[in-house]
Amino acid sequence: MKTRIGTFARIGQVTVQTLRHYDDMGLLLPVEVDALTGYRYYTLDQLPRLHRILALKDLGFSLEQISRFLEEDLSPVELRGMLKLKKNELCQQVQEQLDRLERLEARLSMIEQENQLPDYEVILKRVAPLRVASLRRIIPTYWDEEPLWIELMEQIQRGGVKTFNSSLSMYHAGEPEIDAEVCIAVSPAVTGIRGLSIRTLPAVETMASTLHKGPFTGFAGAYASLLRWIDANGFRSNGPDREIYLRLPRAGKSRSDPDAITEMQVPVIKS
Repeated sequence: MKTRIGTFARIGQVTVQTLRHYDDMGLLLPVEVDALTGYRYYTLDQLPRLHRILALKDLGFSLEQISRFLEEDLSPVELRGMLKLKKNELCQQVQEQLDRLERLEARLSMIEQENQLPDYEVILKRVAPLRVASLRRIIPTYWDEEPLWIELMEQIQRGGVKTFNSSLSMYHAGEPEIDAEVCIAVSPAVTGIRGLSIRTLPAVETMASTLHKGPFTGFAGAYASLLRWIDANGFRSNGPDREIYLRLPRAGKSRSDPDAITEMQVPVIKS
C-alpha cells in the first residue's frame, strides 16, 4: 500500500524536507511520483532502509558515506574497517573536546585568581619545517644578540644567498649563560654558507604561541604569561623557545617602537 510523503515522514519520525533531500541524493527514492501533482509516494517496505540511513547517520557517517554503505556490496571485513575508522575519528573528536574543556577550566581559574582578562592570548598550533641559515653563540644577556645578527647578515650577503622574510631567534638555554641561535629563512636549495650553519628546523606538532606588540623591553611580560598558560594547562616545554620577528622595530628603536610585532613560541607536550 502506497502512502504520501507526509504520512511516511510521520511514521519514520523525519521531516518531509529530509525525505526530499534523501530522494535528491538517491538514498531513498519514492516508489512513485505523480506526474501531474509531483506528489511522492512511499511504502512501508521502505521503512527498514530509512531506519538504516538514520542509524548510520546517528553513528556520525556522512550521507555520502551512507550512500556507499547502501549501494555497494560491502563485505563484513570492509564494513568492520569503516566502523573502526569512524570509532577512531569519534575518539579523537572526544579527546579534542576534553582538551578544549581543560583549557577553558584553566582560563576560568586564571581569571578568578587575577580578577582580570589575560594580557596575552595563547594558542596551540603546528609549525612547519623551515630551512634556515643560522649562527649560534653563548651570550651574557639578551641585548648582546645584536652582533650575532650583524655577523649573520654579513655572511649571507657575502655568500649572495637569497633570503626570505622569516627571521627568528632560538634559545637553547637561558640565563645565566644564554645559548642563542639567530636564524633567517633561506631556500631549501641552499646547502652551505661559509661560517654559518645551514639546516632545517624540524616541524613542531604542538607549539604554544602568543603575540607581543611593542618594544623588546616588553618580552618578559609576554613570556611570563605564556609560561603561566603552559603550566596551568598541563603542558611542559619540549624544546628551545623561539622568537619570530613578524614586524621588526625601526632602526635603533628596539627598546621603544610600539609597532613592532613578535611571536613567542614554546614547543610543548602534555606533562
